[in-house]
Amino acid sequence: MEILQSIIAVDLGGTKILVGEVTPAGEVLQTKSYPSDTTSQHTALQGVIHAINDFQDGSNLIAREQIAIGLGVVGRVDTHNGVWHQIQPGKTEPMNVSEQLESIFQLPCGVDNDVACATRAEQTFGWGRQSKNFIYFNIGTGIAAGTVVDGHYVEGNQFNAGEVGHMVVAMDSDVRCGCGRYGCVERIASGLGMHERVVALLPNYPSSSLELVEGQRIAVQTILEAAAQADPLASRIVDDAARAAAAAIMNLVRVTDPDTIVLGGGVARNPYFFERVKQALNPSTVRFVANGLVYTKVGSEETGLVGAALAGLQASRSRRGGN
Repeated sequence: MEILQSIIAVDLGGTKILVGEVTPAGEVLQTKSYPSDTTSQHTALQGVIHAINDFQDGSNLIAREQIAIGLGVVGRVDTHNGVWHQIQPGKTEPMNVSEQLESIFQLPCGVDNDVACATRAEQTFGWGRQSKNFIYFNIGTGIAAGTVVDGHYVEGNQFNAGEVGHMVVAMDSDVRCGCGRYGCVERIASGLGMHERVVALLPNYPSSSLELVEGQRIAVQTILEAAAQADPLASRIVDDAARAAAAAIMNLVRVTDPDTIVLGGGVARNPYFFERVKQALNPSTVRFVANGLVYTKVGSEETGLVGAALAGLQASRSRRGGN
């Protein structure tokens, strides 16, 4: 069956740029990965432009027509005006990404925050079909969340809602976050945070199987696999991470009263870690979360890429005078 239309979707992460061809119905037709450099917004955008060019030139695009470009990025985004305000605190470089990409590729372009993209994908193609009140809690290189209340995605006053990685979950922690506080969940439970804990604690665990290579980050899956095998250091780090993630989730439950918690991101997809987080949830706190802690219902594992395509689709409809 011939596919008529697709969107070129881009998911910009801390370690890679994932580019894909996605249909308006959320089907990922093909993908290609590129290294990312997020030292600045300008540098990151140049990497995105290169990746899109290479993807278009080097791939046999499946759909007859490409109708838009959709981009999911880290940081604060005004998706209504296509402006990427900030990649992270201290690295602020407001730029109209939609205008720049549209002038280069001659296609409508929509841009949104990466976790917002994943949440909107879940809202459109996943749990959002049966829930109007859910939280999408993403654990990957960093930690962030998207919240849907009464069917509406919460953006916030300055497009900063969902930056829950900076929620303190361990008041007596000695783990200092880049934001200046101690005990933030991102520095304990994210992929990067677990690597940093290995670096800090490994000298105290000479029997650990974990090994550090200078200049390389230890893969979070390596840490999780070691914990599953009862490695003492890995077990401590993963136990702390699961409790921290569960604490953040329970704090959010108290704020928005959801019926569903969708756990997403590369770290959360690990079954061992998923179960550890689930076990750390207090039954009384989550008693009204009817659907419990669940995996995504989006057909593709690349939830963020599907959400980026939705941003592109919305831009295309807006240019054509649609909804």
